[in-house]
Amino acid sequence: MSRNIQAASRSSAVHMAVAFLAMGSWAAVANMAHPMPRPLIAGLVQGLLSALITLFLKRMLEALSKRWPGRAGLWVPPLAAASVSVSLLGSIHWLAGTPEILRTISLPLSVTTLYAIAYTLALRRASAGPG
Repeated sequence: MSRNIQAASRSSAVHMAVAFLAMGSWAAVANMAHPMPRPLIAGLVQGLLSALITLFLKRMLEALSKRWPGRAGLWVPPLAAASVSVSLLGSIHWLAGTPEILRTISLPLSVTTLYAIAYTLALRRASAGPG
């Protein structure tokens, strides 16, 4: 893998841009049955939210994993990530007038929750050390 590709794969800006494009596009498609500019607004709102969530989610999971030892450390971080995400996504889309809120947030919320579970497990395994 070239150095440019490696650098891009670790770049927060690249991850944020991918989240903006992927989830913003999904939101526009999810609201396509409604007249313009509703799909465009939903896409922009979701794109911005996904970019910001991407920026902060990893840090939040790391902090919560350290704070909650034992079994709670396996379920509290993903549950917190899902709760914060659904609250932010739902309320901001409601304020923005997104017509298809549930359809709009279903994919981003699913991706966020699955990522939170997988990353929390990876953090737990790394902290346990070899063996």
